[in-house]
Amino acid sequence: MKGMTAAFLGGACITLQSVANTTISRSLGTWQAAWLTQFTGFIMALLILLAVRDGSWAGMKRTRPLYLSGGALAAVIIFSEISAIRMIGVTFSISALLIAQLGLAFLIDANGWFGTVKQKMKLPQFIGLALMIGGIIILKL
Repeated sequence: MKGMTAAFLGGACITLQSVANTTISRSLGTWQAAWLTQFTGFIMALLILLAVRDGSWAGMKRTRPLYLSGGALAAVIIFSEISAIRMIGVTFSISALLIAQLGLAFLIDANGWFGTVKQKMKLPQFIGLALMIGGIIILKL
């Protein structure tokens, strides 16, 4: 149950952040909004890290450099979300974003990429993905 709560909280925050970034970008610019978002995110993460003090810095030595650069993807994410919301609106943008996330997650699980445990995808998973894609098509009509 905690995992689902965390996922819903994260999803809600992604949507709120996307709308806020789009609003900020109208007065500052898209890349300035991305920079501001990354900077405030860094400050918040640093404050939480200092308060919680969990994890281990030594673990960075054991982590592949490719994975350490994952945060850089946020710049592409923010730019893409801002651009999409301006062009097609919040609902359709977030719907398409979720389908892209789910589709890639599906491939990662099915193939065991990035060190994940390989999951066998069955008919219900394919039907669920198809229903979500159908839902986006219906939303766009």
